[in-house]
Amino acid sequence: MKRTVLLPILIAASLVFLAAALSAPVAAQTTTTTTSSSSGDKFLAAAIAFGLAAFGAGIGVGTSGSAAIAAVTEKAEVRTTALIFVVLAEAIAIYGFAIAFIILGQS
Repeated sequence: MKRTVLLPILIAASLVFLAAALSAPVAAQTTTTTTSSSSGDKFLAAAIAFGLAAFGAGIGVGTSGSAAIAAVTEKAEVRTTALIFVVLAEAIAIYGFAIAFIILGQS
């Protein structure tokens, strides 16, 4: 992977971890109800998690999809293998979607 592509991905991943760390209150078993600002932080964290996962999946599908098309045009029997790599890159977006639901489901 090129160095110019890797740096923004690492910065985005660190921002996701920072947002997740700042959105969760650090208290042991509080009995108060959640405030609107806390639920707003959940929505923000879920949006960042899914948005960055979709962004990463887009990069992965674009890269592996173009390579898959090039490989299939030269050698048709690698079609299944190429499709598997494209699907693996797309699974990143599904993982981000699941994480967003986990974040929103926390009380």
